[in-house]
Amino acid sequence: MMRMNQAIIDVERMRKWKRDFSINPFIVIWEVTRACQLHCMHCRAEAQRHRDTRELRTEEGYRLIDQIAGMDHPLFVITGGDPLEREDLYDLIAYAKKQGLEVAMTPSATPRVTYDALLKGKEAGLARIAFSLDGSTPEIHDHFRGTRGSFDLTMKALSILKQLQMPIQVNTAVSTYNLADLPKIADLVEKHEAVLWSVFFLVPTGRGREQDMVSPEQAEEVMEWLYEKSQSSRLTIKTTEAPHYRRVVLQHQGKPVSANMPGVSDGNGFVFISHIGEVYPSGFLPVSAGQIRTTPLAEIYRESPLFQSLRNQSNLQGKCGICEYRSVCGGSRARAYAVSGDYLASDPACAYQPRVVVS
Repeated sequence: MMRMNQAIIDVERMRKWKRDFSINPFIVIWEVTRACQLHCMHCRAEAQRHRDTRELRTEEGYRLIDQIAGMDHPLFVITGGDPLEREDLYDLIAYAKKQGLEVAMTPSATPRVTYDALLKGKEAGLARIAFSLDGSTPEIHDHFRGTRGSFDLTMKALSILKQLQMPIQVNTAVSTYNLADLPKIADLVEKHEAVLWSVFFLVPTGRGREQDMVSPEQAEEVMEWLYEKSQSSRLTIKTTEAPHYRRVVLQHQGKPVSANMPGVSDGNGFVFISHIGEVYPSGFLPVSAGQIRTTPLAEIYRESPLFQSLRNQSNLQGKCGICEYRSVCGGSRARAYAVSGDYLASDPACAYQPRVVVS
């Protein structure tokens, strides 16, 4: 039986929760550290080998988790850098689980990823672990990740998750380096029986470069292919920093533009906390809305001018501002900011031309 397209799954889940994104987010991501032993060419965090002395301490992490749980228990993702670089990682996971949060983690594929390490994560309360796969061969993946042997370690990690009967999520960044390799990557993701394939359309921030982005036309072709793949495969697919995929879904399903299809986007249902407590609309939009060491997370999310501006789609500029799909898409605010310096500008990765023409 074919799985539902992830864009639709997210909608159904949000309806069930009856979540008002102006009040509480759908998902919260905490970057617990920027330390990582990989040197990925697109790393938004520009991760370093050693931990930052300014990182949120364990007790501060517990207080942050309390605040997250207090926002109607959104999905909670622990990321980095590499979360496995923190000695208190399993304590943080266990505490979040105790507070009633559904916890996921995105570790890096390094020698720290062992059977025992992933088992401890499962026992501490992780609901899902995600690994990145950016090529179907060591040559492509290791080049992207900047570390020889990363592909083999990723394959090992996915096998361990299968042994542990842990749900597998695979994240893939789409760039000029692996565009032609996407079908083979999808085959590998299916082979490992992943429950979700999250396809990220590169944002040129951190180490990511604008010339590494696929063109708008190529992005459109990829999204068309992803939709067809979702219909012919058991693979569940979602996109990251490509909200225009929701438009593609509506177009294929013949649904009206006014279809009730809300979606998570930068600052709208989504909030990111950095390793030092800065609060951002996403990890790819490096404009701080506040600091959790001085201001409660809920106050920042609900009241900061930055978040309020991003949630008001009448503020959008250029073709995003006149697009008939802006209520279900809105474009990537992170990519708009990275390319133009204006987070309200048009998404430069979108090839769609709105029907409304402004003279």
